Amino acid sequence: MTPSPVPSGTSHGPRGTRRGQGRLVALLLAAVCGQGCAPVYWVGARLLYNTAPNPPSVTLDVSYDPAAPDDPKRQLDLYLPGGRNFPTVVFVHGGGWAWGDRTQAFGGADVYRNIGRFLASRGIGVAVIGYRLVWPLDWQSQVGDVARAVAWVQREIGARGGSADRIFLMGHSAGAQLAARVATDPAWLAREQGTGAPLCGVVAVSGAGYDLGDIETYRAGFDPLYFAERFGGSRLDGAWWHDASVVPFLDAADPPFLVISATGESRGLRRQSTLLHEQLQKAGVPSRFVTVKGSSHERIILELSREDKTAGPAVLEFLTNTPCPRTGG
Repeated sequence: MTPSPVPSGTSHGPRGTRRGQGRLVALLLAAVCGQGCAPVYWVGARLLYNTAPNPPSVTLDVSYDPAAPDDPKRQLDLYLPGGRNFPTVVFVHGGGWAWGDRTQAFGGADVYRNIGRFLASRGIGVAVIGYRLVWPLDWQSQVGDVARAVAWVQREIGARGGSADRIFLMGHSAGAQLAARVATDPAWLAREQGTGAPLCGVVAVSGAGYDLGDIETYRAGFDPLYFAERFGGSRLDGAWWHDASVVPFLDAADPPFLVISATGESRGLRRQSTLLHEQLQKAGVPSRFVTVKGSSHERIILELSREDKTAGPAVLEFLTNTPCPRTGG
């Protein structure tokens, strides 16, 4: 597709990415601010966050890049269930492409590792991965890191009890865009010498940047300069809108998607999730769209590790019941 022109000028930015991540930090840091913040602690830590139990196997700080074995940004944490031939999901954290970490913990809530514990305690292997951030690196390096981590999981998970033919990708916010970008452009995994097995599916939670040329997203409040800084670099032409997006690379051979959005997100974020779902269907890719009522861009990441909320069960159902191309399930 040819991206629509991005409008000139700025707005208040993509509230669901830059400001949304800030609200998540504020919410969770309030848990350690003392008795004066007791109501916020109760809402943030008690209602939204439950510490999941450790699964049978937890291995932290595993390098997936032999070129940089000591770089914590190119490491992953493995949460594995018992048994054999279990599916494995590679989880990519958010942070607006410019900050964040797989080890992120706020007020005792280690939100990303908790997703690993939650899914693994229900029979699904999880690799919670790190990746390098902009700046000074470019977005291609980030996609390359994610692809490298996926290829490592494909090669190594069999020796740890999992099935190399049952690999899923999952991400939140910027991580959803990176996961979707790797899943829909096979060249990235081929470059990293994965097994060649097709991915089973993608869970895209509250993502942005699926179509960086969509004019309606910017009209809904996203700042075009925010994305130009992250994806455009020194290029003044419009090719980066196409190259960094997900939508232009969709085709019927892509794995199934679960697209999750929250009613409390910004209009721009909701637009991007809806647009991705619609374009997946148009391309002939199976896609299920789940709306989480009463949640937001920040809260939804906490609710992913709760079985009594909407998002967590939807993810479990998708990872458990989506048939994989080479195994039939």
